[in-house]
Amino acid sequence: MADGLFPKRKPLTKDDIKRLRKSLPKKVEINIEGTKITEHDEEPADVAPILESRSGEISVPLSAEEIRAFQIYATMLKEKNKVMNLTAVDDDKGIAMKHFVDSLTLCPYIRAEEEKKKGSGALTFIDVGTGAGFPGLPVKISCPGLSVTLMDSLEKRLKFLDEVINALGLTDCTTVHSRAEDAGRNKKFREKYDIATARAVARLSVLAEYCLPLVKVGGVFLAMKAHSEEEEAEGAKAIALLGGTIEKTDTFKLPGTDMERTIIVVRKIRPTPARFPRKAGIPSKTPIA
Repeated sequence: MADGLFPKRKPLTKDDIKRLRKSLPKKVEINIEGTKITEHDEEPADVAPILESRSGEISVPLSAEEIRAFQIYATMLKEKNKVMNLTAVDDDKGIAMKHFVDSLTLCPYIRAEEEKKKGSGALTFIDVGTGAGFPGLPVKISCPGLSVTLMDSLEKRLKFLDEVINALGLTDCTTVHSRAEDAGRNKKFREKYDIATARAVARLSVLAEYCLPLVKVGGVFLAMKAHSEEEEAEGAKAIALLGGTIEKTDTFKLPGTDMERTIIVVRKIRPTPARFPRKAGIPSKTPIA
């Protein structure tokens, strides 16, 4: 997980966490498309203990301000989830581990890319099929200098994410309503990003067709998978055809759990042929073999 490559921030102490909790409002009041968290509703989410204890284990220590942002994000997510199906995981521990910490495992790879391209300006990052904002929003909170685009095919999700972006005061973080196949054929998005990622259940060959057309030559596609050994062999042809090569694969368990995760680093070494991606729906129905 790229330990030791980057200077670590000062870890939070127990006193820091106590001060953080005291600084958080007992009730959070935020309007989200007619949904309001008021003094009559449940207490805000408390993801701070897990983030404080586990983020350092993946080499992504968080500041008090960042943990505060995650607290607000989690509270908004839980409240909105009552009226809109954003996630099946809506308890504090699940949100902290399965959404936030899991998303943050990308940060060492992103910081490695930033180190390689130091002095060239903010790197551009796109989260394809972002859903409720994972991994893109947690990554933006921890890597604020990154220029982040959150792409999804469901506009209602993006409206929620716009509310979160505004509530957290995030800059250079935008949402795009589009299917990945359509975006990959659009000059506005095609080969415009230094980093693309997708955290989805689709097979690697399908994710590669969604993401690699969006990546600049020299950039990377970071595929987040649970298990990938079979998929790597199967997806190698698709990745090569789309202009990429598998640079490395890291498999690990989320700290304190038995949940296995794999991050596959795919480097874009040549332009994607113009015929890719294929029309919407075809990559998932007929993956590149």
